[in-house]
Amino acid sequence: MGPPIFLNPGPGQLLIEEMQLLEFTDKGIYCPVADAYIDPWRPVGKALITHGHADHARWGHRHYLCTVQAKPVIRYRLGRQISISTLDYGEAIVMNGVRISFHPAGHIIGSAQIRLEYKGEVWVVSGDYKIEDDGLSTPFEPVKCHTFITESTFGLPVFNWQPEEAIAGELNSWWRQNQEAGRVSVLGAYALGKAQRLLRMLDPELGTIYTHGAIENTNEVIRAQGVDLPPTVRATQDIPRDRYPGQMVIAPPSALSGGWMRKFPEASTALASGWMALRGARRRRAADRGFVLSDHADWEGLNGAIEATGATRVFVTHGYTHLFARWLQSKGLQAQEASTEFEGELFENADPAEEQEL
Repeated sequence: MGPPIFLNPGPGQLLIEEMQLLEFTDKGIYCPVADAYIDPWRPVGKALITHGHADHARWGHRHYLCTVQAKPVIRYRLGRQISISTLDYGEAIVMNGVRISFHPAGHIIGSAQIRLEYKGEVWVVSGDYKIEDDGLSTPFEPVKCHTFITESTFGLPVFNWQPEEAIAGELNSWWRQNQEAGRVSVLGAYALGKAQRLLRMLDPELGTIYTHGAIENTNEVIRAQGVDLPPTVRATQDIPRDRYPGQMVIAPPSALSGGWMRKFPEASTALASGWMALRGARRRRAADRGFVLSDHADWEGLNGAIEATGATRVFVTHGYTHLFARWLQSKGLQAQEASTEFEGELFENADPAEEQEL
C-alpha cells in the first residue's frame, strides 16, 4: 500500500489509502493488475461493460467483455465489427490473477455489477441498478465485498418509488381518458430499457401501440433474444394521421419537442422518469402528464443495496454524489465521491434551488 491520497477532495471528505485494486482515471475505472477498464469513456484495450446504455458502452475499445444478455444490444448499437466476448452471470474469468465475474444489476436486460477479487480483496462496481424486479432484466442480487462503487442518480429521500402495479394502473387510466377525448397518447421513454418496461405495463387490449423507429429497432433486437413483448407497430409517414387518435405512441423524450410530433393530431404527452418525483419537472419539459418510473434504485433501494454488500468503503458516482456520500459517512462508512462521465437518468439537470427545498 502506498501513501494516503485524496480523491476529489472537498469539505467533509475522508482521507483514504491508495487503492489496491481499482483507480479512477481520465479514461475510466481502471484495474492495473488486470490491465482492464470498467465502462471506460475513452478508447482502451480491454473494456468490461456493465450494460448497453451509451454512457457505459462506448465505441472504440479494442475488446469488450459483457454478459450474454447484454451482447446483442451492444453489438447492435456499436456495430457487428466490434470484438466482444461474454460471461454468464456468476461465471468467472481470471486476468493476471484477478478473478472477475458479472452479477445481476436489475437495471435493464443484461445489466451487471462487476466483481473483482485479488489476493482476498473484493471490489464490486455496481454500474446502474434497481432493486425492483421488472420481469425483464435479471433481478438485482447483492454481492458481498469490501469496497462498493455505487451510483447515486436518485440519492435523496424524496425519491421513493411506488410499486410497478400502481404505475401501470395510472398509465392505462391516462390512456383510457385520452381515448374518450379522441386524443393520441404520446409517452416519452428511453429506447433501451424504459420503453420495453412500459410496453409490458400497458394494456394492449385498449388499442394499438405505435413506436418511434429508435424504440422499434431496439424492440427487434430484444425480441430476437426470446423476450416476450406486446405487439407494436412502427410509426411511419405512410400511416394515415387519422389512425392515431385513441392509440398509444412511445417515443424517445427528445422526439416529443421536435417535428416528429406533427404527425399526431390532438396529442396528449407524458414522460416516464424518476425525475417526475421533483416538483416542476413535468412543467419544465412541457409534458401534460408525468409518471414516476425509473430503472435506477430509489433512496431506500440504494441504502438497502449498500448495506447488503457488507462493504465498509463506498465510492459514490453520478448523481447526488456529495449529499449521498455525506449521508453514508454519517452511518459510519468510509464514503467518498468519485468523478466519472456516467450520466444515470438524464433530465437536463434538476433545478439546484428546487433540490435545496427537498
